[in-house]
Amino acid sequence: MTWADAAADGQSLFEAVYEGEDAVVRLLRAGAPAESSDESGASPLYLAAVSDRPGVVRLLLAAGADPDRACGPESGDLPICGAACGGHTEVVEALLSAGARPDLREQFGFTALRWAVGLGHAGTARTLLAHGADPCLPGPEGEAPLFLAARRGSLETVRALLRHGAGAPEGALEEALGEARRMLDVDLEQEMRGGLLEAYGDTDAHRVSVRRAVVDGGETLTVELVRGNGDPFAGQDQQTGHGAIATLLENELGLLAPFEELARRALRSGSPDLDNWHACAEALRERGDEETRQAAAAWCAAGDPLRRTFGADVLARLGAARTIPSGD
Repeated sequence: MTWADAAADGQSLFEAVYEGEDAVVRLLRAGAPAESSDESGASPLYLAAVSDRPGVVRLLLAAGADPDRACGPESGDLPICGAACGGHTEVVEALLSAGARPDLREQFGFTALRWAVGLGHAGTARTLLAHGADPCLPGPEGEAPLFLAARRGSLETVRALLRHGAGAPEGALEEALGEARRMLDVDLEQEMRGGLLEAYGDTDAHRVSVRRAVVDGGETLTVELVRGNGDPFAGQDQQTGHGAIATLLENELGLLAPFEELARRALRSGSPDLDNWHACAEALRERGDEETRQAAAAWCAAGDPLRRTFGADVLARLGAARTIPSGD
């Protein structure tokens, strides 16, 4: 079969992207050009990137597709940005390995790292940073990646940025810390509910659905508007690691938060299994002084069961710290 025969039969590389690797291979062998555009201006590579099809992406790149070719209605969409927006880390890795430039800006000034950081895709951010993405390159409105990661509440993204030097510019740590602290006082669920209902109206035609999911120690809060048939049609999600992020950034700056503030951050998370709890308990363990021990002992006598649990956890960590050999 030639490419012309395939086209006459109604087959296209764009359809093959969704059918899978075998269909793509058949058309490429028949002579289909890896570089083409559909009626909206999208390229096969872009469609494969946003659809999280790493095998198809590699096939198209091997056949000559340009990893940096902008496409779409106004030629403003980049494959690496589309993949980063969806958190498709394997696709991002394939594009970078084929020579995609990590800091290339698409329409409206977004980079792949800006998408990954703003949406809390820590694995994708790590991959981009490992391939040379600038951890300090500001977004289209001048926002620093570290500031955005603190707002998003993704502890792992903050850690990745710090490892690659995002805290080096003067004031970067302080700005990010201020945002993390601010977010600690925001009722995220109510804010997200209010934003959706303001945009779509508070009617009987839909209801609000709230979900919380824990992944690798971090919690993601999702608020959606759901139609009567159960189908969601609008939503927002937000990670909630602001307590752990604030504690981490304070440590970077050599600041000590008050005991009660650390307890508030831990208890706000509501679970000993979350990063917010662990980060605050560990910060108290590292102090290791008698004042910390007395504060933890007082929490153990509190009326709130969760506060008692936190106090016991801190005391246990302090006890373990005493048994660690000095190494001298």
